[in-house]
Order: sequence, then C-alpha cells, then structure tokens
Amino acid sequence: MKDLRLISFLPSATEMVCALGLEKQLIGVTHECDFPPLVRSKPVVVRSALALEKMSMREIDVAVSKCIGSGGSLYEVDEHLLERLAPTHILTQALCQVCAPSGNEITRALKTLPSKPEIIWLTPHSLEEIFENIRELGEVTDRSDEADKIIRSARARIQRTTELVRHEAMPRVLCLEWTDPYYCCGHWVPEMVEIAGGEDALGRNGSDSVKISWPEIASWSPEVLIVAPCGFDTGRAIELTRQLLKQPGWSEIPAVRRDKVFAVDANAYFARPGPRVVDGIELLAYLLHPDVCPWHGPADAFSPVRIEDISFSEPLGKIF
Repeated sequence: MKDLRLISFLPSATEMVCALGLEKQLIGVTHECDFPPLVRSKPVVVRSALALEKMSMREIDVAVSKCIGSGGSLYEVDEHLLERLAPTHILTQALCQVCAPSGNEITRALKTLPSKPEIIWLTPHSLEEIFENIRELGEVTDRSDEADKIIRSARARIQRTTELVRHEAMPRVLCLEWTDPYYCCGHWVPEMVEIAGGEDALGRNGSDSVKISWPEIASWSPEVLIVAPCGFDTGRAIELTRQLLKQPGWSEIPAVRRDKVFAVDANAYFARPGPRVVDGIELLAYLLHPDVCPWHGPADAFSPVRIEDISFSEPLGKIF
C-alpha cells in the first residue's frame, strides 16, 4: 500500500506494526511506546495528562479514578503535530481508558484534521482476539502474509507449551495487576496462566481486572505469586513486591513460604495485547514448571523476591 502513514495511540499496536515490518510507515507514537527500541526516535503524539511519575500506587489509583469519574482525560494529544503528520490511519483502542486514548480523545483530535484518517480499533479481551487484531492490521496494511506467519508461529509456540505442561500438577496462582489496592488479573492474562499450567481462580478471564480483598487472597492461598503491575517493568515490580510482602499476613501465604514469588516485566509480557504475550506464556510456564519448561528470553524479564531478603525496618502498612 502506497503512502501509508500510521500513527499509534497504543504501545501494543506499535509492536504489531513493527512485527509486520512497517517501521518506516509508523510516523507517530505515544510516550509509552518503547519496543522495539527504534520507535523511541519517532515523534510523540500522545502524552499522559497526569504527572504520575512520583505518585505511589495508591495515589495513582485515586488520581486515575477521580479523573475518569469527573469525565476528564488521562491523555493529551498533540493536535498540531497530528495535523502536520497527516496520518492515513490511527491505531487505538476502546478497551481501557487507562491504557491509551479512546473515544473522546479521538473525536477531539479528528476535528483538527482536514483529511480524516481511518481509525483502526484494537480492543481484544482474549488471546484469540489479539490474533484477530494482528490479522486485521495485516489486511488493512497489505501485510496479510506477514500477519499469518506471526499467528502461525504464536499458535505453534502455545501448542508446545501446552504439551510440556500437560502432565504437570496445576499450582494455585495469583497474578496481581496492581498492588495498592490489590487488583486481580483480567482479560487475556488468566488464559495465559491456564495455558502455562496454572490456575488463577481470582482472575477475570475476558473481563476487566477488579479490586480484590485480602480475605479473598488468603482464602485462595496461592502457591505461586506473580506480581505484574500494569505499566511497570521488572525493576519497579521488584520494589512493589517488596512493599507488598511487608503487609501483615503475606508471610503465611504458601507462595511466600516456598519462595515462589516473582516480579515480572508486565509492560513487555502481560499488560500489552501484542505479539509478546506468547513470550509471557512461556515465561509463566517456566516460573510455574521450571523442570520441564525452558526460558530463553531476557534474564531481566523476571526476578524472584524472597521475604528473607526484605528489610522490615520501616513501619508495616495496613491491608486494604
């Protein structure tokens, strides 16, 4: 397709575009787009409207909820830059107001453009719908063959993982997408856990993640704890996991007693519904069943967190 000019309002869409070999046609991204590394040099069209960098998890949750509740916007679109770039297509989503610009922001941004681009909505709730998004993007951009190759490879890798864990016992798993307050995992992540040979009864398969209580967590008594805070990499997840394990009661959880607590790179492998969710499945399979499942990805994709390595010199927080 000639004169294709793509702007991504979504990190996962940016990853899809590059996986399809369309790096040169990608002319604008968001401030959160960081993979593959070459996209960091692209013009930034979308930034956060809130100064979240110095906020705690609790403060972020409150600020985001307040903004959404009042009808405010979590993102700012550089409308002048958008007009100069003159995209033919804008890739965005209507899945989560927290993850990227959606309906209201798109409507306002389009008003400034003399020529209206095609809007491609990528709003998956499951692994299959992620694959459908890749296929759709391939069709729109004349990259159907490339999309099919990506999907076939993903399915083959998922099948290999399924075979490896087929005869393994399924541990009770808790994936936390937020640690203060506690949020379970949602959408495609419970499906990832199941394929990897685990069970997360508190997760919401195909639905939004929700707040969960300490009694629910204690009752589930997870044997493996995966801390995958949405929007954060492994380093930040390690800090949050250490804070989490200082809370009263956590030392009694089987996962903590058995040293089966892992901080992971949620941005890379869990939170973004793009090609790397398959890597996330393989990572989970390794963390749940290291004797039968290898991990060939980056060493910093995860980190074990042991309670005996945590300093308790600071006051303990309360359970929410």
